[in-house]
Amino acid sequence: MPKPGPRLRLVDVAERAGVSLATASRSLTGRDGVSEEVASRVRQVAAELGYVANPYARTLAGGASSSVGLVVHQVDDPYFSEIAGGVIQVAGEQGLMVQICHSGRDPHYELRQIRHLIAQRVGVIVIAGSGYNDPAIEAETKAELTAFQNLGGRVAVIGRHALGVDAVLPDNEAGGRALGAHLLDLGHRRIAVAAGTAGLTTVTDRMAGVRRAVRERGLDPDGLPVVHTDFTRDGGCQAAERILRDHPDTTAVIALNDAMAMGVLSVLRGQKISVPKRMSVVGFDDVSVAADLAPALTTVRLPMTDMGRMALELALKPKSARARRRSTGHTLVVRDSTGPAPR
Repeated sequence: MPKPGPRLRLVDVAERAGVSLATASRSLTGRDGVSEEVASRVRQVAAELGYVANPYARTLAGGASSSVGLVVHQVDDPYFSEIAGGVIQVAGEQGLMVQICHSGRDPHYELRQIRHLIAQRVGVIVIAGSGYNDPAIEAETKAELTAFQNLGGRVAVIGRHALGVDAVLPDNEAGGRALGAHLLDLGHRRIAVAAGTAGLTTVTDRMAGVRRAVRERGLDPDGLPVVHTDFTRDGGCQAAERILRDHPDTTAVIALNDAMAMGVLSVLRGQKISVPKRMSVVGFDDVSVAADLAPALTTVRLPMTDMGRMALELALKPKSARARRRSTGHTLVVRDSTGPAPR
């Protein structure tokens, strides 16, 4: 028998009474469409189980919620704005509204944003952005989302491994390997990495791909200079300055997202370092402006708008017994920012 208390679900009442979830909800809220005999039986079962109605659960069970909560790491990063565009497209097709929250890559603030969305009674939560390597942090978020789903809410994530929900997973490791192999094929051996914030699974996965490419060429990946700064354009500037100061013989920089690559290019331009004649630069994501930079950026393309669409479409599907996974694939896009290693 289900245990009484706040975690007792409306579905437990429905199953015990032998009715649908919607009928159980109508019976307990006094809405039309249910005979008094059925409503009375449902109320009696609820009382026997000790079920306390939750207004949020009623909203979901009745299908009244018409909003989607979208949590992104950084709202002004083109990567997340393109993902948001895909979510908004699907939401518009389904007559849903989207509420966007910004976490700033702070896992504790992200959790507060999730709780805020739940309090606002959204029907669906989509979280876009890297997970965290700290299992305790991920466990707390997973528990919150599990409780939300148990009350009827739906969840999908982009780029998160450990939350136990439907997920769209960018091809991060394979993309990192493609970038490393591209530079190695051009003859570069003094490669540095502008790696972004330590502790993010996206950084870990992309870095693992780069290290794999180096290892496959018989080289030592531990010899790669790796600079961790913010996963932003400003972080890319800081990383480039440190690479030039500490590793002046570097001939190529791998930035683990395009925003960082833009910062790297800015510093090199300011110091009149020719790209790609003196220094090659690569990014990751292929945001919409990457082709318009000077020089145009070599990068790994992810289908960001489609990722947003895929995530919300997953969340709107009937709930599955097991979390569903969708891989994005990737494409190496070679442009003007890479060339042969200088002699």
